[in-house]
Amino acid sequence: MLSQVVELIENKQKFGITTHIKPDGDGVGSSLGLCWLLQSLGKSAEVIVHGEVPVAYRSLPGAENIRDVEALDDQYDAVFVIECSDLERPGIKGLDDVFTVNIDHHATSAHFGTINWIDSTASAVGEMIYNLCKAIGGRITREIAECVYMALVTDTGSFHFSNTTDRTLKVASELVKAGVKPAEVSEAVYNNYPWSRIELMRQVLETVRRDESGKVASMRQTLKMREIAGAVDGDNNGFVNIPLAAREILAVVYMREVGKDEYRVSLRSKGDINVAKVAEKFGGGGHRNASGLRVEGNWDEKETELVNAVREAVDRASADWITDTPNS
Repeated sequence: MLSQVVELIENKQKFGITTHIKPDGDGVGSSLGLCWLLQSLGKSAEVIVHGEVPVAYRSLPGAENIRDVEALDDQYDAVFVIECSDLERPGIKGLDDVFTVNIDHHATSAHFGTINWIDSTASAVGEMIYNLCKAIGGRITREIAECVYMALVTDTGSFHFSNTTDRTLKVASELVKAGVKPAEVSEAVYNNYPWSRIELMRQVLETVRRDESGKVASMRQTLKMREIAGAVDGDNNGFVNIPLAAREILAVVYMREVGKDEYRVSLRSKGDINVAKVAEKFGGGGHRNASGLRVEGNWDEKETELVNAVREAVDRASADWITDTPNS
């Protein structure tokens, strides 16, 4: 609950902040935005992650101070865990032994925190950090604004995903008034990749195919592709959305090999097609139109299983639309 988070901040002094391994724009932006807010209130705060911060987010104010750790190595009054489904996601040892605050906007998030603030109506955790700033009486500084804006831009796909609401756009407007330059943020996110991204994209797009219905696209990324391209984590950001540019495609299954018979899967969809339900079925989660999971087994079999499940979601959404449409 927001009120519990406000009370905690007002009564405690030293905080750690972390997010999931291989963090995205919402994870990094929200963590840094919260860090700047806490510091502006005279609190001690730092962001810790396990692994490197992706290049696209290193230009954010304070990113240079993020520490890469494998285990908690300091004493905190509480640790804020940003956009994580469970305590395993940050990949940092020792989190289960401390007071944790779970802040997430995914409805599928487990209530693992000592305090759990979950708002599935928020477009991004960044939107929640903005609300926290207002609730606690903080000032939206330029640093907070730039970090939170990054969170909004990346998690809404530059405001064209269905999680974009009038509230999201109002928050974005306030952040621009606070000093954010939208063009500079977009440049950092979308035009700041190495050539390895282009090479990896070329290989991945060669695998794209449609199912029998013509409505579901699937594509693969092997470890060999990554090696050939010289790619690193983050080079494949946004690949899953490319097939959705075709008007016939309503959903996408993107499988990435991460080990022997182990795959990370991203699911994307348009409109009312709920891929979060598909992800949950396989032990994952996320948003209605953007979800993820991990699977193990034979690649062909798992891909077929996932594509079939997604196609069922597409058919179910179409059936619901027909049922809900009034007779003319």
